[in-house]
Amino acid sequence: MALEFTTANAASDVGGVKAMVYGGSGVGKTMLMATAPVPILISAESGMLSLRKKNLERVYGVGTAQIDYDVKSIIVRSVEDLAQAHAWCRQHAWSNGFRTVGLDSISEIMEVILSNAKRQVKDPRQAYGELIEKGSMLVREFRDLPGLNVVVAAKMEYSKDEVTGISRYTPSVPGNKMGQAMPYFFDEVFHLGVNKDTNGASYRYLRTQPDIQYEAKDRSGMLAEVEYPHLGAVFGKILGA
Repeated sequence: MALEFTTANAASDVGGVKAMVYGGSGVGKTMLMATAPVPILISAESGMLSLRKKNLERVYGVGTAQIDYDVKSIIVRSVEDLAQAHAWCRQHAWSNGFRTVGLDSISEIMEVILSNAKRQVKDPRQAYGELIEKGSMLVREFRDLPGLNVVVAAKMEYSKDEVTGISRYTPSVPGNKMGQAMPYFFDEVFHLGVNKDTNGASYRYLRTQPDIQYEAKDRSGMLAEVEYPHLGAVFGKILGA
């Protein structure tokens, strides 16, 4: 078999940006998907009210550039739905004009896989083994969709790293080993947080670098430690657009 050669620039141009975004409940992870370049959402959650046009206009303003006020979604409720959604994205997402595939959320999607596994085995511990195997494969399959940006949203938990002994906020995924492995699958891991300015007004932000409290990373080296929460703008910086 002949070796395949490429460069970092060529690979990023063809592969798109692959990112994970995590944060607390209600912080706006689902709504953030509307800021990605031409997104289609794979949703295992019922919290899509935040994507209604009126709510997006309330947060981002009316007719703001690079905001999708009518995000298309595929609802998944089973492992079979997930497989079909992946096959459709691989074959049809680009030709239908989509440029970003969002998974909302990987925490809920893994629960679907775990629930399916528990129905098929007698020992619940076996189900977690299947979760790691099928979950890892699923994440990689979506992450490696050619030519598309991929954004995976996750819940947040406070956990202790078994290697370093350091406790911090990290993406939350069922199964301890699966949760620890998940950030390694992505070049970009962002924490979506909320803070207050000097006038007491709330604002959202994306943390792209780790600190003592939060897991985060930016392998591109193109982002500031804290970025405005607009995925289109962030991806543009990463790709040098």
